[in-house]
Amino acid sequence: MARKIGSRYTAHQILGRGSAGTVWLGEGPDGPVAVKLLREDLASDQELVGRFVQERSALLGLEHPHVVCVRDLVVDGNDLALVMDLVRGTDLRTRLDRERRLAPEAAVAIVADVADALAAAHAAGVVHRDVKPENVLLDMQGPLGPGGAHPALLTDFGVAKLIDSPRRATGGRASAPTTRIIGTPDYLAPEIVEGLPPRAAVDIYALATVLYELLAGFTPFGGGHPGAVLRRHVTETVVPLPGIPDELWQLMVQCLAKAPASRLRASELSLRLRDLLPLLAGMPPLDVDEPDEPEQAEFTEPEAAADPVRRRGVVPLVPGSSTDSNRDTHTSMRVPGPDELAGGALGTARVPRPAGGHRPGSARHRAETVRKRRLALSAAAVALAAAVGVGGWLAVSSDSAPPQDNKQSGSTTP
Repeated sequence: MARKIGSRYTAHQILGRGSAGTVWLGEGPDGPVAVKLLREDLASDQELVGRFVQERSALLGLEHPHVVCVRDLVVDGNDLALVMDLVRGTDLRTRLDRERRLAPEAAVAIVADVADALAAAHAAGVVHRDVKPENVLLDMQGPLGPGGAHPALLTDFGVAKLIDSPRRATGGRASAPTTRIIGTPDYLAPEIVEGLPPRAAVDIYALATVLYELLAGFTPFGGGHPGAVLRRHVTETVVPLPGIPDELWQLMVQCLAKAPASRLRASELSLRLRDLLPLLAGMPPLDVDEPDEPEQAEFTEPEAAADPVRRRGVVPLVPGSSTDSNRDTHTSMRVPGPDELAGGALGTARVPRPAGGHRPGSARHRAETVRKRRLALSAAAVALAAAVGVGGWLAVSSDSAPPQDNKQSGSTTP
């Protein structure tokens, strides 16, 4: 199953698959490496290959303890590959799927590591644009940090930017860069949804969303059809998580602000998160139930309506498609118009709720309300029927009473 990647590397076995390509365990002149081999259709795109070559210095020049460094770029025939450091461990999504949610101390320690990585990248002029648990690797051979957290490393720098660049349409005309959305819906900053160019602040928004997910077990605006998720990012307000210190919550709210200028810089976020670690020591994972699943009314595609349950985090941008093991979503989707972004009066955000209850405004909550109203109406109907019955009995009793003397009443009616 081994295959040659260029003249210097050999790929031995597949470590994971994503919609952008396949990650292999490889061997190079200096030892084991990870090789991300992009899809053949991407490798055959000459413009994309040219962009990779142009970005070579940026991709190779980013070195940091919490960044999975790119060692080499291979362009060989139909192969377009990134050769990266091999991290002995797993990705954050795998741990989250296994544990459902993390203790606050461990979650904050992991996110602080990723913030350090983003600070280095932003200082070098690189925006990640696809921060999510799938792109955070945990080094199982590294020293344990606060809360027993393994060192976290951010990977896939530059891939979203390169693939998201304006592509040539048939006939040689360039497509407008503001008509497409690339990324994972749950982690997209509002300004991306509205078609604005992504800056460093989009990474902060995505990282704050990851922190929310690590604490709660679900993302603040996820669930349902991708169009509904995108609308929530623009129109909805993040719902508080019960049980976390107010200092941590206010920090998350600031980084999830709709206005990019209101968010912290990555270096500031890392420092403030690490300052909060002593406050979180020994705190257990939050006891919060997952929100009710979105109603089918939110779905606009027949395929999506047939499968309304889409748990935690990522949903495919292409309706009817299934997510893969790596859940990369470098797939285009048009920017919704203003009327599509306008939310209803009740909104659509998924509200966390204490264990055993239904969130206000949810389908189950409304069903329970309707049931109670029907019981109340039934009781009122029974009472009304009883009242009518008594009135009828009185009327019948009055008709059967002996007639009075007409002379005494002065009536001429027989």
